[in-house]
This record gives sequence, C-alpha cells and structure tokens, in this order.
Amino acid sequence: MRYWHFWLNTFILSSQYNPPRFVELLMLTVAIVMLGVATILPDRPYMVLGLSLVVGASISILVREAIAPSPQSKITKLTALILLFISLYGFVDLMQML
Repeated sequence: MRYWHFWLNTFILSSQYNPPRFVELLMLTVAIVMLGVATILPDRPYMVLGLSLVVGASISILVREAIAPSPQSKITKLTALILLFISLYGFVDLMQML
C-alpha cells in the first residue's frame, strides 16, 4: 500500500510542477499503449489514434521548446522531430493501405 502511495504522490507532484511536460508525457504514454494494441489487434483506429497522439505531443514539445528552451533543448527538439517524421510516415503508409 505504501508503494502505491509513493507513486501517487510523485504523480501528483510532477503534474503540479510542470503541467505541459506532464501532459506530453501522458499523451506519449497513451500513444505507446495504443500502438501496442494496434500491433496485437490489426485495427486501424488504434493506429490512427496512437499516431495522432504522437503528432500532437511532438508538436507540443516543439512549441514548448521554442517558447522556453530547456538546458537539453537540442536533444529534445531532435527527438520531437524524429517522432513527428516517423508518425507522419505512418500516416502516409496508412493512406496507401486504404
């Protein structure tokens, strides 16, 4: 019980300390789950939802870094751009499959 209490307090504290980064983390976590479900169940809605969450999170990261750069700004921007290009490639691949 104490273990879950510690994680719950950490979760609440991180959401209060930096809300935009917390929302981006939440979006990427849900995207990972949706893309994982899409690999098990070959349904397109899971894939589309997962890819759209990745696009939204990566654009949010790029906007946040443009407004208020962090100390590791270059690595963060590079990672967000890679995620954006991979997810856009996934959308193009899905459109060709239709």
